[in-house]
Amino acid sequence: MSPYLQQIALVEMSITCAVVVIYLVQRFSQTSFPLVIRIALLLLLANLFFWPIGLSLELPLSAYVRGVTGELSIVTMLLLWSTLLPQNGKMPLAFSVAIVVMAIAFYPLALGYGMFDPYVWGYGTLGLLIAVVVFALICGIAGWVKGVWVLSMAIMAWSFHWHESANLWDYILDPFLALWALYSIIHFFYQRRRQKLQSGYLFRAG
Repeated sequence: MSPYLQQIALVEMSITCAVVVIYLVQRFSQTSFPLVIRIALLLLLANLFFWPIGLSLELPLSAYVRGVTGELSIVTMLLLWSTLLPQNGKMPLAFSVAIVVMAIAFYPLALGYGMFDPYVWGYGTLGLLIAVVVFALICGIAGWVKGVWVLSMAIMAWSFHWHESANLWDYILDPFLALWALYSIIHFFYQRRRQKLQSGYLFRAG
């Protein structure tokens, strides 16, 4: 991996770690910080993750995190970063279902449990590229504009060889995105069931 790509990877991971920390703090404290505070925290935390300041470490914290998680897909990274936006919409249920179904079909085959390996489709195969473009168009038709630009940015990053990998799959899918999508599905039905129970309690006779 070239030093240039390594620096890009560390910057991206530092920002991602900072975003995750801010997201978790807001989630567990049930407090939504103003945009200015989010940006200030992002700059502070990203620098802490990027520079090994006063931690007696040979590498930045983001390098150790990246060593455990690997390189995130562009889709996962941008979806995480977008959580800092003031009007960040939730991931649509249909998108979450599509990601989970794709992951269930993709990973076993890519690991050798089948007669063919779909991972090879990511090396410049026109069919996979068309499928991603069509999926982005469907997101746009469904009204999820963020999905369109996230997938568009992933395709552009792949075409410019932004990351070390030259495989399109690595830019659009990773295990963390699949787990995030699965959690979104479970959370959706949990919230729906909770609302039904609360509604039944409020309108219970007597």
